[in-house]
Amino acid sequence: MDEQSLYSRLAEPSETKIVLLVLDGVGDLRTAEQPRTALEAANTPHLDALAERGALGRIVPVAPGITPGSGPGHLALFGYDPRLPEVDIGRGVLEALGLGLVLRRGEVAVRGNFATADAQGNLVDRRAGRPPTEECRRICALLQEALDAEPVPGLEVQVVPGEAHRFVLVLRGENLSAEIRDTDPQHVGVPALAPEPRLPEAQPTVDRLERALVIMRRAIADEPKANEVLLRGFSKLPHLPSWEELYHLRAGAFAGYPLYRGVASACGMEVVECGKRIGDILDQVERHWQDFDFFFLHVKQTDQAGEDGNLPAKVAVLEEVDAALPRLLELAPDVVAVTGDHSTPAPMAAHSWHPVPLLLWSEHCYVDDRRRFTEEEAIHGHLGTFPARYLTPMMLANAGRLKKFGA
Repeated sequence: MDEQSLYSRLAEPSETKIVLLVLDGVGDLRTAEQPRTALEAANTPHLDALAERGALGRIVPVAPGITPGSGPGHLALFGYDPRLPEVDIGRGVLEALGLGLVLRRGEVAVRGNFATADAQGNLVDRRAGRPPTEECRRICALLQEALDAEPVPGLEVQVVPGEAHRFVLVLRGENLSAEIRDTDPQHVGVPALAPEPRLPEAQPTVDRLERALVIMRRAIADEPKANEVLLRGFSKLPHLPSWEELYHLRAGAFAGYPLYRGVASACGMEVVECGKRIGDILDQVERHWQDFDFFFLHVKQTDQAGEDGNLPAKVAVLEEVDAALPRLLELAPDVVAVTGDHSTPAPMAAHSWHPVPLLLWSEHCYVDDRRRFTEEEAIHGHLGTFPARYLTPMMLANAGRLKKFGA
């Protein structure tokens, strides 16, 4: 019996309520140039008070030394082992589900970025200046019009706008493969990569995709910023056991961005429309407090600030969340966990492999002697450092939702 099956067998219904507050990319680093992390620099009296009444520790999203994407990071938080092939949900599927698309078996979804390339075809901005979403919709309409006017034999392409520079392509046709390498080189100063098959059977799909890319690039060649497309996360729809099946939980997801709605939807959570800032998220949590047993709240701005290398902005987001925390606690949840899906240290301006600080509170948790919710305090917390996939059973246990194992 695998671990998830064991936890599922022990899970039992209860009236208790669990909140998982994910501060995306919350973990950070001390360096010579940055002697304090965002959590250390921020004024967070409410998070610190909760830490003083609870327990701290650290989670490792995938495995030591592995830098996770947002998809694997969240799947681990939700109790799935992201190392397993059947749990490897590609970014394209997550983005598509997050946009509310209905994918059918055999269809391929891929996440796209609009980018800026110079006259020589080298990338100068992988996000095209983060255009407004309305501009993204306009450019996606150009692409769709061009693809409809010059269809690729054996391939139907749907272009769906997302937020800012992001969009999704859905590929439909016979015998399509998702075993295709990303075309995003992940840095500037070089051209976009050509799509390449990971396996020989993907070559026919690559051939059709290359023709579609020629049409797409020609359609936006005169755009001042969004004149290139980068593709990441070719994937097909997998099947994951839902949270209701596994744990007898009614789970609600409160996330303002498509990827995180997508991963929650893939796990069987009900996605509730909400804003992107913590105050707007809590507005909806308050309205739906009686509808769910488990509440997944996602705050993206910590990660955005980390990726921008902007420590003051990351501090400001943490203080905004802290100021709103009393609203959440007034709802009287039985278990509260605060953590991130990965670390995004400002000195690196990128995701990293570093363990992520965790705060866990319930009436039944061990109260350690930590006084602040910071990386340093988390290192010495009672919970220790453990794989992120065990956080879900830890929350269930603290909520009285796991039966005793054995006689």
